[in-house]
Amino acid sequence: MANKVYINGTLHAKEDAVISVYDHGLLYGYGVFEGLRSYAGKVFRIEEHIERLWDSAKALWMEIPMTQQAMRQAIEETLEANGIGDGYIRVLVTRGSGTLGLDPNQTSNPQVIIIADALALYPEQYYKDGLEIVTVSVTRNHPAALNPRVKSLNYLNNILAKIEGLQAGCVEALMLNHKGEVAECTGDNIFVVDAGTLLTPPQDAGILKGVTRGAVIELAEEAGRTVREVPLTKHDVYIADECFLTGTAAEVVAVVKVDSRAIGAGTPGPVTRDLMKRFRLLARA
Repeated sequence: MANKVYINGTLHAKEDAVISVYDHGLLYGYGVFEGLRSYAGKVFRIEEHIERLWDSAKALWMEIPMTQQAMRQAIEETLEANGIGDGYIRVLVTRGSGTLGLDPNQTSNPQVIIIADALALYPEQYYKDGLEIVTVSVTRNHPAALNPRVKSLNYLNNILAKIEGLQAGCVEALMLNHKGEVAECTGDNIFVVDAGTLLTPPQDAGILKGVTRGAVIELAEEAGRTVREVPLTKHDVYIADECFLTGTAAEVVAVVKVDSRAIGAGTPGPVTRDLMKRFRLLARA
């Protein structure tokens, strides 16, 4: 089945899905997006993703030209039209076409785009053996410049960090904030386990409020574990008993080495393995 892409209420064949080259989403990265997962045709925590999309748009002085209910319906219809059970959905909203200047008042006709496709997951070996990551020199965006809680179409901060990580031979990379504290990875939130307690950076550390992150916190607390959102340093990561990442695509994946230092026993730990199982059960419930 050929891919169908939703643009402003109409489904187009993938090769015919186009927008104006004058759109400020292309010219300046002025727009917002969300990445969602579907399991057996059901979108995981769709309401939370839609709410975050609206929050991002509001932060960037954008109005999404449809209701949240209409967005939900459009996402579900696009998923169904592409015949995808387990997959990935990318929702984008651009500022719209305008002049070659920065003035957003000169733009019109924002584009709502929904893409549903198969998902390129980490190899299963990563979930069995864990990841090795490296701390990169690229600092996470300063909240007073472009707040990391906004999922904007300008992803250069993450991309530059990703490039540095790949050049070091790692598929993920750890980013610090402007204070030198642990923020998040290029596409995932981070947790460490210390004596059974889960520690993760707070939102004001310059992180995205991850939907999967929130689900894992809930699962851990339901299992009777303590979760604390506290500032972390690289030292806290190095001496942790366990470390793992959470994200829409990654779900829950262990980190067994950071900056060439083994974390704990150097294998996925029991807390991480338990949360991996709990999350997969939740996602397919």
